[in-house]
Amino acid sequence: MHDIYLHTMDIIDAADRDGGYSSLDEAQSFETEYWELEQARIRSSDGGRDLEGEVALVTGAASGIGRACAAALLARGAAVVGIDLNDAVLSSFAGRAWRGVVGDVSDIAVLDAAIDVAAREFGGVDMLVVAAGIFPESAPLSTLDDALWDRSLRVNATAVARVLRASHPMLALSPRGGRVVLVSTKNVAAPGPGAAAYSASKTAAAQLARVAALEWAPDRIRVNHVEPDAVFDTAIWTPELLAERASRYGLTVDEYRTRNLLGIEVTSAMVADAVVALCAGFPATTGAHITVDGGNDRVI
Repeated sequence: MHDIYLHTMDIIDAADRDGGYSSLDEAQSFETEYWELEQARIRSSDGGRDLEGEVALVTGAASGIGRACAAALLARGAAVVGIDLNDAVLSSFAGRAWRGVVGDVSDIAVLDAAIDVAAREFGGVDMLVVAAGIFPESAPLSTLDDALWDRSLRVNATAVARVLRASHPMLALSPRGGRVVLVSTKNVAAPGPGAAAYSASKTAAAQLARVAALEWAPDRIRVNHVEPDAVFDTAIWTPELLAERASRYGLTVDEYRTRNLLGIEVTSAMVADAVVALCAGFPATTGAHITVDGGNDRVI
């Protein structure tokens, strides 16, 4: 974008010296950029890179589901700005289409900085993937720690409200219509014992996304949910936590990993496939809840 800016300024200066610079009007610019036959040609030769020219903002992008979503979006041709508290986000991916921003996803200044990077480096924000979240240690309500509760709400709910609010102006300008995908959880529909802080905070986030779907439809912004369960290749699932949860249900670790109806292990890449599908397609779908859990009888 910086090179294009400098090149454009040189053209404007030269034109001004020769009588004046005049740009195409908005309608002409749109016809040039989105000429139907040209877009068809690009789609037919992009090798699956159907998100070429679009920009995604991904929270929690340094690991787990967030990282998998960023990788899938990049593979489909999108430019991606990732936010994470872990400074590994700066070098998570190589190439000109990736930018990492380090910081707390509940910090308004961090969110504004990330959106500014997306606008200055790539031209805007077309897609928002909200994947950042924490799964606090298990605790019954009778002994729930106030600090754990407050932190869960800040990361899992307050941060979602803030990133939705901050990204709305850019999403509303997206030529194809803005797209938001919240990485939610089966706990919204089927919470478990000992997960009060997680279940309540993630349910609050799901309600925020539902309200956004209602309010933002006139802006052509689609807001959908992906609801995974038991995705074990993520940072929140330590070997200790996995063993503790398996023991609670009277299962071995291997049994616990595949305790769904289909008997398969759900991976971050599977969740990312659903996220990208909602970003790249389904133009008439908003407010949807897509499960990626192998089938859960409590949810069904």
